[in-house]
Amino acid sequence: MWLNPEEVLLKNALKLWVTERSNDFFLLQRRRGHGEPTGRITGLLVGALDTVLDSNARVTPFRILLQVPGSQISWVIASGAAIEEVNKHWDWLVHNLLHSLSVFENKEDVASFVKGKVKGLIAEEVRGRQAAQEGDPEKFREALLKFELHFGLPSSEKLVTYYSCCCWKGRVPRQGFLYLSINHMAFYSFLLGKEVKFVIPWAEVTRLERVSTGLMTEAIRVNTRQRQREFSMFLNLDEAFGVIGQLADIALRRLMDSEGLELDRVLQQPTRISKRILEEQALREYVLALFRLPRVEKLHEVASCSVWTPHARCHTAGTLYTTDSYLCFSSREEGNCILLIPLSEVLSIEKAESTSLLPNPVIVSVRTKKAFQLIELQDRDELVESLNCRLRALQWKQSMFRSKRDGKRSMSSPTPYYTFYYDTGFSDEEEIEEQVLRNTINSEALMTAFHQNQPGTNDKKSTEQLKERLWEEHFTEFGRGVHMFRTEKIQKLLAMGIPESLRGELWMTLSDASSELESHQGYYTNLVQKSMGHSNLATEEIERDLHRSLPDHPAFQNPTGIAALRRVLTAYAHRNPKIGYCQSMNILSSVLLLYAKEEEAFWLLVAVCERMLPDYFNRRVIGAQVDQSVFEELIRERLPELAENVQDLSTLSSVSLSWFLTLFLSVLPFHSAVCVVDSFFFHGIKAIFQLGLAALDANAAQLSASTDDGQALMILASFLDQVGCEESSWLPSSPPAVEETGRSDTGIPAVGHTNITNLINESYEKFGDLSVRQIERLRCRHRIQVLQAHEDTTKENALRLVAQDVSISPENLAEAYDLFKTEHFISLYWGDSSAAAAAEAAAWRYGDSGHSYMERQYRLDRPQFKSLYGLLVPWPSGLNQHTDTLANRTFTLLDQDRDNLVTFREFAGWLDTLYSEELNEKIRLLYRLHIPPALTESEDDPSLMKSPLLSTNRPLYVNLPSDVEGEVKDYQEQLKQMLQDLAKEKEKDVEKPLPLMNQREFIQFCKTLYSMFHGDPEENDLFQAIATVTSLVLQIGEAGHRRHSSGSEVTSQEEAKGAGQVTAEDAGVDASRGDGSLAADEEWTVSHAQILASLLTEQALVNFFEKPVDLSAKIAAAKEKQYHQRAGLLTLQQGTS
Repeated sequence: MWLNPEEVLLKNALKLWVTERSNDFFLLQRRRGHGEPTGRITGLLVGALDTVLDSNARVTPFRILLQVPGSQISWVIASGAAIEEVNKHWDWLVHNLLHSLSVFENKEDVASFVKGKVKGLIAEEVRGRQAAQEGDPEKFREALLKFELHFGLPSSEKLVTYYSCCCWKGRVPRQGFLYLSINHMAFYSFLLGKEVKFVIPWAEVTRLERVSTGLMTEAIRVNTRQRQREFSMFLNLDEAFGVIGQLADIALRRLMDSEGLELDRVLQQPTRISKRILEEQALREYVLALFRLPRVEKLHEVASCSVWTPHARCHTAGTLYTTDSYLCFSSREEGNCILLIPLSEVLSIEKAESTSLLPNPVIVSVRTKKAFQLIELQDRDELVESLNCRLRALQWKQSMFRSKRDGKRSMSSPTPYYTFYYDTGFSDEEEIEEQVLRNTINSEALMTAFHQNQPGTNDKKSTEQLKERLWEEHFTEFGRGVHMFRTEKIQKLLAMGIPESLRGELWMTLSDASSELESHQGYYTNLVQKSMGHSNLATEEIERDLHRSLPDHPAFQNPTGIAALRRVLTAYAHRNPKIGYCQSMNILSSVLLLYAKEEEAFWLLVAVCERMLPDYFNRRVIGAQVDQSVFEELIRERLPELAENVQDLSTLSSVSLSWFLTLFLSVLPFHSAVCVVDSFFFHGIKAIFQLGLAALDANAAQLSASTDDGQALMILASFLDQVGCEESSWLPSSPPAVEETGRSDTGIPAVGHTNITNLINESYEKFGDLSVRQIERLRCRHRIQVLQAHEDTTKENALRLVAQDVSISPENLAEAYDLFKTEHFISLYWGDSSAAAAAEAAAWRYGDSGHSYMERQYRLDRPQFKSLYGLLVPWPSGLNQHTDTLANRTFTLLDQDRDNLVTFREFAGWLDTLYSEELNEKIRLLYRLHIPPALTESEDDPSLMKSPLLSTNRPLYVNLPSDVEGEVKDYQEQLKQMLQDLAKEKEKDVEKPLPLMNQREFIQFCKTLYSMFHGDPEENDLFQAIATVTSLVLQIGEAGHRRHSSGSEVTSQEEAKGAGQVTAEDAGVDASRGDGSLAADEEWTVSHAQILASLLTEQALVNFFEKPVDLSAKIAAAKEKQYHQRAGLLTLQQGTS
């Protein structure tokens, strides 16, 4: 294979290589011992050397060297394990390059030409491998070459796909190509001698829309913070819009919320993303949402087929989806018939004899002694073999788990123990009882213990019996358990409400939490044991909210219910620390505990948080805000009259946040809300969207006539409060008197009672055509807006905190923030993978002493800062070594917490000093850059110590040992103490004078000044001025040294007597300064004030430092250069690595 050219000083060092073929410019060599008769001493010696001396312990046996006549240096340009491979490369060099090399007069040009050609061959191979993944490799290879040529991005910027389209500039269309890569979208057009090209990072995209205007039939509008662009005339606009939305969504999630949002493993490796991968990912997301499967499930096969449906007495056509642990079937019309079969329930998957009526049948037998028949399966043999392979692996895993579990049971008794509920009342030993309850997992739903104390009527009992009978009939016809047929008929039963005796079972069935419970026997018990007794922020929040969870229900007025709720929430926080605990989880868990056993309630909570409402309960409730934004668009689409009359729909969508987070449990009467939960476990989030639209539709006239937001909110609150069910039980609505007077006082008309069953049925009838596929597409687009809104908030907070400390204009400060953030993103785009991961991890920090919440704060490491330093420093920087040294010192100075990262606040303070402060502050900054800790001795002599210099005139801070700190304080007290310490430290920094500068440091200071003046129009005057100042400061230093020496002779003996050991210790510290004697620091020093006063004597220097520099122009120029400068540097680094 071709290699990046690597220097070899000796062509045949130690005679390890044998030359097989050669000419004037190339050598083909074989490793000695390879291909020779066995047993020869040379082969054995070289083999031993390869093992012992070579770092990789392996050397390819053949290589090709580039040699320049008369030079001792050669370059390895190709290697291979087989002679045939290397011979192909040799033949290519001879036929394509050898004759061309004789025309070069300068032999060094030969080496440059060949090395460039080899690098081009390597790039071509990379493009070839990438193109092979696409449908038309040759066309894609050509497009990839043009993409690299036009935009100059690094080779690691992988092109995903491209489209021919028009970009509109006003009323003028520009025909060209739109290139979509993993981090950017780029457009290029060359028409009638005019070139149009631009690059838009996905990180800048704030909104994607499909629009239609008079000139364009339909176009894709891409909005950024600066402008919007429109693209039209796509061959397949639906496909292009979908791919653009996917790439933008993936990039923003990876760049802006990598800690919170879960990405597929393939998508976490951008270089593996291709158009085919995007299509597979879109289908996978749809399947996971449709069947509400665990997020870790991988989609394997998709096949058209028909399933025998006994209730319909026919075969129903649809699609079979197979994943790691499930067989999923959906009819052609989404929602008409759904079948979910966990592989853990399957006994066998067998092929049956094919007939004309039953072509390619497959029989799936499950543990409940039922079988499902699938026909018309293409590639039946491969499908059945693949399924049986996964089935055998799963059955083996289950058998191993059972044997391991049975072994543990035989050795120890199960704890914590299980018990049935009983009415405890109030005991004299409440404290002991509560302690027992904390460690007792209950085996029955709370309703079984507390339902008997509630008032009941014969009507309610008869209603429950009627419901139970209807459900039993449904089970007989459609099956019972996870693998029952789910059809539209079940919607009517759910709208009536599931009977309390079956609610827990059906919630487990419809959510498939039962499969999780079955495959994780004993998991919850162990989790409770591990989590109880631990104290952290999540447990404190849980304790605070325990008594706010359904406080009017008797189950949670009792220690039994509170203890069960505590265990479930604490166990989940221990299971999933990324979520931990989020408000509204307590309300949801309380309802789950009422109708399901405690362990079942835990797995139901897992299903809701991790599968049915993904990303809802992370630290920023991203998922809920995305659905809130989707809901707003659905209002515009499904309720256009309401959208026209209500100018600001954000009010209506904002009130819906609690609807989504609590599944209407916080806004509806209890028994009505539980019916909503019933529908949610069947339809997923689609049920909440439909019900929300139905509630707005029912109040559309009043909402359209409302005069302000407050009135609109009251209308909705009053309506939802009156939504009841036929059998109202223990939780009545508001007192009638309050209802009547409240309505008349506020001008809101009285609202009649609405039955929840009717409201749910109306939501099915009017908005039932809302599909899961549509919701997933909307989520993809609206997630972009939500993440960008969070970015805007983060930016506003950062600027607000920094603006009060600097004099930079708000506009320039905002531009500097964008430049700072872009530098962070560039490293994520093209930097080293480990460095990029470290940079992204550093972007997240704990806001409350590491405990309360996470907020995003971009930070730059040393290479990133040095890049911005060269772009923004106001004086000529050039590319000399001293500029790099000065950038290193500046980074060290700004890195106050010594974590090798610089925050935007520190960066903005540095810019403010350079562009907004007066001369004395600029000189102060330069002075600090030439004393420790910014200046270290390692800059001049690498053999000297690498740490910052130590001196007696600089305070030495020592960390006390941990055992002196005393007992560990509460984290809130630690935070308070830390803030006080920071305030004291800030006061010390303000009051503390700068340390003195010794002669070595002053020489470095002068060197910096000289380097700053190169290219300045007043260069000669400045050099003369700095020479004068240098001479003056040297004289001041000498005078001070002589005066100090004469004074020290008189008092040295007295100080030695009084100081004793301290003097020796100080001498030891000063010895580290340089030459090992106390006189080293006393030899020659000057102060900051002396240097400043000397500089002020030269008007040329004063004018140079006081000359105003336009920061906005500097930032604009930096933005132009930043991308290509960093892209070129990173490409160079990757080429040499």
